[in-house]
Amino acid sequence: MSAEKLTLDAPAKINLLLDIICRLPNGYHSLFMVMQTVDLYDTVEVSLRNDGKINLTCSEKALPTDSKNIAYRAAVKFFEAAGINCGADISLTKRIPFAAGLAGGSTDAAAVLKALNTLCDTNFTDEELCAIGVKLGADVPFCIKGGTMLAQDIGQVLSPLPKLKDCFIVLVKPDVSVSTKEAFAEFDSCSDIRHPDCLAMLHAAANSDYDGIISNVGNVFEQFIEVPQRAEIKAIMRRHGSLACCMSGSGPTVFGIFDSEEKAKACIDDIPQKLGKTFLTKPI
Repeated sequence: MSAEKLTLDAPAKINLLLDIICRLPNGYHSLFMVMQTVDLYDTVEVSLRNDGKINLTCSEKALPTDSKNIAYRAAVKFFEAAGINCGADISLTKRIPFAAGLAGGSTDAAAVLKALNTLCDTNFTDEELCAIGVKLGADVPFCIKGGTMLAQDIGQVLSPLPKLKDCFIVLVKPDVSVSTKEAFAEFDSCSDIRHPDCLAMLHAAANSDYDGIISNVGNVFEQFIEVPQRAEIKAIMRRHGSLACCMSGSGPTVFGIFDSEEKAKACIDDIPQKLGKTFLTKPI
């Protein structure tokens, strides 16, 4: 064992593109996602216990602190994979909204896996951590690696892409929550799906074609996940010069990409509180 305690920043993500290719025989879905971390962080503090228990505390009282919390389950899966009879104290300071399409839970789980890997001197590679993480959720492997990535299949096939050009990303989280499980069920029940142009986005991202990236931002979930505030939020973003605006993940958060901080801040100032909570972020 090495350090007694580790504190990590766990960043949020947005989906520059999200498409569902198909439903797999095992019930999971094959995905095609171009993902980007942004500088909105939870703080995850982890220390080891010698009694085999996992104790989780969280600043957000609405979230569970038992095995219903993905960060708790991350510790369980880690110790199983490592073959270690150990426990952990985990403290989550939440800033990323939950059930928002920003990977707030997945990024906490990723931070727990990375912290335990260091604390336990297990020396798992990122790929080995991702193999543990994908059992917890499709976004966890990406959150372990971060940056700008293509994520495929159930999230475990990751391909690095050139860093996104510096820009300003406004996030607006309406005061509603979307169940990812229910969102996928909606996809399964739809017969006429319009898919974003995955290959055009991949070509643009792989070649640092910023205009091509902007023109291909898209999310298949927008067709069947109803967020009443989305149209009004997008209209305000466009009025202030957003280059692209889209829902992230299964929603309900809407993001807008701006080429100047001045435009981004003006957009935030113009969004009424009733439409949701706002955040000004940058890609990392």
